[in-house]
Amino acid sequence: MPLLYVTDLAYPARGRRYCDEDIFLTSRLRRDFRLALCHPADARALMPAFDAVIVRNSGPVLHYQEEYDAFRAAALATGTRVYNPLTGRADMAGKQYLLDLTAAGYPVIPTVDDPARLAELPSVPEYAVKPKQGADSIGLTFTATPEGPAGAVLIQPRVDFAYEVSFYFVDDAFQYALYAPDPARRWELRPYDPAPADLAFARAFVEWNTLGHGIQRVDACRAPSGELLLVELEDLNPYLSLHLLPPHVQDTFLTALTTSLHAYLG
Repeated sequence: MPLLYVTDLAYPARGRRYCDEDIFLTSRLRRDFRLALCHPADARALMPAFDAVIVRNSGPVLHYQEEYDAFRAAALATGTRVYNPLTGRADMAGKQYLLDLTAAGYPVIPTVDDPARLAELPSVPEYAVKPKQGADSIGLTFTATPEGPAGAVLIQPRVDFAYEVSFYFVDDAFQYALYAPDPARRWELRPYDPAPADLAFARAFVEWNTLGHGIQRVDACRAPSGELLLVELEDLNPYLSLHLLPPHVQDTFLTALTTSLHAYLG
């Protein structure tokens, strides 16, 4: 079964090397699948020649929004199988989920999209403000007086967290966790041994997303109160930091991914 593997090998990700991870992943996936790599801007034109498309480290969609929208529309119209499936409710569909989860009472950093609603957030010295259609911290600012058009920005209290931690899942199965002990060095990660309560926290968001197959990364921060709060639920193209894992954990992840792909693609 030929798969079109979508990646931007040249994307200059801060603190990450997309190309190394995708070279490693494709070298292992070739044991089970025939693969061809392409840039995300070329995916729509090339996908008719393949049985399915796997989207990996393709970079923030906002850098090629028109091409991505066209690819997504064409895939849905033709029934092309895409992994992750295009039914994700989190980052794949934009940042509205942060507002929805806030309204539903989930443990997420409280979020509004209108400066007029600032009173709904905890009163803090500074707020984080970023474009609603942003990604990868692009356009992020910190201010005591948030501004911006209603519906176009996300506003959150700036949290003085102890550390960030990410939980990685394939389908609904937890694989591993990594954390950044220094809040100023987001991508200097170390292995993290999650407590049962940590896993229950992460799993609640995976279950909320109802994505039957795919890779998901649940990013959270440890708040001053000691609780975990969701920062991001990445269900489009989460970077996996596979190079930081011991070989046996890499093998377990690759086995889970291969099994998931076979199950999804039939």
